[in-house]
Amino acid sequence: MSGIYDKPLVIGFGAASSIIAVLISRRMDAIDNQHIEFHVNVAKFFGYLAWLTIEIAKSNWAVTKLVMTPKIRLRQHIFEVPYTQKSPLAQTVFANSITLTPGTITVEVEPDHFIVHALNYSDDDMGALAEMDRRVTGFESRGAK
Repeated sequence: MSGIYDKPLVIGFGAASSIIAVLISRRMDAIDNQHIEFHVNVAKFFGYLAWLTIEIAKSNWAVTKLVMTPKIRLRQHIFEVPYTQKSPLAQTVFANSITLTPGTITVEVEPDHFIVHALNYSDDDMGALAEMDRRVTGFESRGAK
């Protein structure tokens, strides 16, 4: 990533480190043999990503306005958000989607809900998070366990 590609030594080090990383990864997979299954409807997944991008932009604008206000009035709140995803990977997508949205962060994972911290909590937050949960569950296919 240095941009120096005319030196054979640098290219050799890059190739050698790539090969070593692949070998270590293959050995790790042979030892634990755990695979993540993620059954997803690809069209709905990309639709979700587009929707999430818009939501991140809207939330970013709201947090920017909040921070730039001379008298910041925060309503910080920690609350539980139930999830309906079946696979651990889909649950992770939902938890990370919450954290990607400015002003909220998933603090802890419980068996049937997440603990979430909001910078400026409003009564509409639960509805917005329920919509996000519905969309993540929507792209998770029937084959998920």
